[in-house]
Amino acid sequence: MTINCKGKLIDLSIPKVMGILNLTPDSFYDGGKYKNDNEILSQVYMMLKNEASFIDIGAYSSRPNAEHISESHELKRLLPIIALIVEEFPEILISIDTFRSNVAKQSIEVGAAIINDISAGQLDQNMMLTVAELKVPYVMMHMKGTPQNMQQLANYDYLLKDILFYFSKRIAEAKNLGITDLIIDPGFGFAKNIKQNFELLNQLDLLKNLELPILAGISRKSMIYKTLGGTAQDALNGTTVLNTIALQKGANILRVHDVKEAVEAIKLTNQLSHS
Repeated sequence: MTINCKGKLIDLSIPKVMGILNLTPDSFYDGGKYKNDNEILSQVYMMLKNEASFIDIGAYSSRPNAEHISESHELKRLLPIIALIVEEFPEILISIDTFRSNVAKQSIEVGAAIINDISAGQLDQNMMLTVAELKVPYVMMHMKGTPQNMQQLANYDYLLKDILFYFSKRIAEAKNLGITDLIIDPGFGFAKNIKQNFELLNQLDLLKNLELPILAGISRKSMIYKTLGGTAQDALNGTTVLNTIALQKGANILRVHDVKEAVEAIKLTNQLSHS
């Protein structure tokens, strides 16, 4: 199970870590954390040193009820930072967290390698066509609505059945356009309440029927800290526990704020599976 990133074949049969770099002032955990170029480069260096395979950069907050920003604002936040990071780390594999096709195109042109779309093409009808033309890997996530209204849409007849049907349609469309490197993200926290998130995690292995790599983005989310009590800042241990379960259920990529702990979870889980 491989994806092609800038001519490199990445083997996802051994799970990989995607480190999160938020450039937004209002993300739920690390919003506004990085104040200048040196702080950004230092964070990227630490994630790479701790064995992150990908760095996922977002300039549009997709937390529930997040502020909507313009495309030009997103590009202004994003493009200079991609260029800065690629100049410092030429071999880096950058994923861009965006649902806008023009942002995707311009980001790839300045050095990014993967597009990570929370809407699986539903918020921009040109997204899948653009990704096909760019010939880059595409992460498609399950979500209903928008970040501004998704939490009012957490109603399902059968959660996993609905998600599988959603992906079957989106995958067919992507493949028809010629996208060959697809990754699915079931969208923990996106149009799903806490109970549904745990149901999804418990049945995550059903998504293996789609025969595509699975990305799990559970890091420091409210399903953890609201269950345990506390805040996102207290949720590292809980994140590691649920990441370990996700790995056992078939996750191929862990998207996380804390790279070192996720890499350790992968190494220990792999050792267990080979014992």
